[in-house]
Amino acid sequence: MTMIDDSKARRNVVVLVLAQAVLGAQMPMIFTIGGLAGQSLASNVCLATLPISLIVMGSMLAATPLSAVMQKYGRRAGFLVGAVFGAFGGIIGAYGLYIASFPIFLFGSFLTGGYMSAHGFYRFAAADTASDAFRPKAISYVMAGGLAAAIIGPQMVKLTSDAFVIPFLGTYLAVITLNVVGAFLFFLLDIPRPPVPSEDAPRGRSRIEMLKEPRIAVAVICAMVSYALMNLVMTSTPLAVVGCGFDAGNAADVVTSHVLAMYIPSFFTGHLIARFGVERIVAAGLVILAGAGAVALHGVELENFFVALILLGIGWNFGFIGATTMLAGSHEAHERGRMQGLNDLLVFGGVTFASLSSGGLMNCSGGTAVEGWTAVNLAMAPFLVLAGGALIWLAMRPKDMARP
Repeated sequence: MTMIDDSKARRNVVVLVLAQAVLGAQMPMIFTIGGLAGQSLASNVCLATLPISLIVMGSMLAATPLSAVMQKYGRRAGFLVGAVFGAFGGIIGAYGLYIASFPIFLFGSFLTGGYMSAHGFYRFAAADTASDAFRPKAISYVMAGGLAAAIIGPQMVKLTSDAFVIPFLGTYLAVITLNVVGAFLFFLLDIPRPPVPSEDAPRGRSRIEMLKEPRIAVAVICAMVSYALMNLVMTSTPLAVVGCGFDAGNAADVVTSHVLAMYIPSFFTGHLIARFGVERIVAAGLVILAGAGAVALHGVELENFFVALILLGIGWNFGFIGATTMLAGSHEAHERGRMQGLNDLLVFGGVTFASLSSGGLMNCSGGTAVEGWTAVNLAMAPFLVLAGGALIWLAMRPKDMARP
């Protein structure tokens, strides 16, 4: 039996885990304070979560060009570009806070989306040099790097949000620092640049052709739903926690528990996928997301927020890592740039819609924070039915029609 050497893949996983921990810390920071900062700057409270929505929109629009950059110049180049976007987004966001300009703050948020998009490709980079057997574990371990980010980010919010007279200015200065320092990690990556295809090399399927393959289509749908619903609820959480009589510190603690729940399962998600199959793990994720909504609808005590957001994180982990693993094994290497860029364009398109909807549902669908929070969680139901139905349809297809 031939032994496959995954030493290079393991080294790249270590680098990507560190990148998740350092650069990734900015995401829980921004998602914790983005809505609160927007609420302080916006003339209409219905626009409070617009900064987060623009981050996600920027990520959606950056996905395809970033994927093309990585396909042509390599992962390192794409990740460095993402760090540059993160740093400049932080600079402009800080300036917007300094002069109390909501439009400038929004522009900084949009640029930050370039980092968020690059961040999303860490999981695919983990699979580039991994064997088939190690691939789900590599993806899972890299996602687990978010555990450190889950601890670092919200604690940095506590330390920096009131460090200056202008609220949250210190947090954005910390975001700039994380991008500058973290960028140096990418020089340690050892992922070969994709070879330039020869004239007679296979061109692979078009984007439409790939989306017509059932396994790819279901993987994209489940990734979209898992990520979009997680974002829908998480974006409104700080507003709901504060609106229900708790303080910003409580909101940060709830977000911390949520992000921990997003990433702690990553230490064993890959093993669960290897043992039970990727479809069952994705299905479990969707069920847990439904449980999160049920707990949130049951009450607005602080413990309800904690339990609901913990379940939300676990459900996202199973659903999103499972869908990523399903997708990574459903296309060829020469189709990587095309398919992964399209996947993230669609995923973050769904997340953009969810994020835009979150603020309106939370602040403008009822007279109280409780009514808004109820509307946010009820909105999960139809999308969970869509993803669950897609998985059932895939499972019911004749085995000889499924991709190995």
